[in-house]
Amino acid sequence: MERYTIHCEPRSETGKGHARSLRRSGYIPAVLYRAGRSTPIKVRREEMVKFINSTMGEQVMISLRFADGGEKLALLKDYQVDPVKGQLLHTDFYEVSLKEKVRVTISIVLKGEPEGVKKEGGVLQQVLTELEVECLPDKIPPHIEIDVSGLKAGESIHVSDIQVPEGVRITEDPEEVVATVTTPTEEAVT
Repeated sequence: MERYTIHCEPRSETGKGHARSLRRSGYIPAVLYRAGRSTPIKVRREEMVKFINSTMGEQVMISLRFADGGEKLALLKDYQVDPVKGQLLHTDFYEVSLKEKVRVTISIVLKGEPEGVKKEGGVLQQVLTELEVECLPDKIPPHIEIDVSGLKAGESIHVSDIQVPEGVRITEDPEEVVATVTTPTEEAVT
């Protein structure tokens, strides 16, 4: 798994006024969480925007590099964007250990054109777009690809049909439908 480096600094002040001051100076407030504790930090806004835009929602391990030379491994937990200005306001990170498994949500990407669409006039419906998995942080796949080219009209792919890399375990219900090809008559009825 690739690792992305983000430079950060600890911050002692919190609150709305301090957050505004940070944003004016090109930083955004952030919090690093780990096992019941939280550490306030600040990161450069442009560095975070570049990271978020380049990873496009994929889970990527982050190396938070502190100004004093310290380093923590983390995953991006959440971020907030101003709904009017579209500016990044705040980020949350979750510190991880390479020896402890984590549960993360990753995207499902469908590949190919199903037979049922090409030859039978069916419609491909992706029911599940994300999947929760459990694994060590360095084993997190960026996304799960599923080849649907062999799917015929009336057939479905379930969670139990998904092949994942070694060391990765899917925590979703195995009977849950991921994708299905419906026939035109089924479409008209529903």
